[in-house]
Amino acid sequence: MIEKLKEMIVNYVEVDAAEINEGSRFAEDLGFNSYDYMCMLGDLEDELDVEVQEAEAFKRKTVGELAEYLEGLANG
Repeated sequence: MIEKLKEMIVNYVEVDAAEINEGSRFAEDLGFNSYDYMCMLGDLEDELDVEVQEAEAFKRKTVGELAEYLEGLANG
């Protein structure tokens, strides 16, 4: 799931995929604003065929936390 997220992230912000890790914070480290984050979540919903709860997704501040949340939705 981390690799899938990396592929998505580089479409929204100017960051090298090699610099993204589980501890990367969306706003502070990767430069996401709330609009970018919401757009990426929409694309992830389509890609993974899951329904993301916005309030739950916004609690996830790092790539690893979001990956764990998405894996739970995909497997659940």
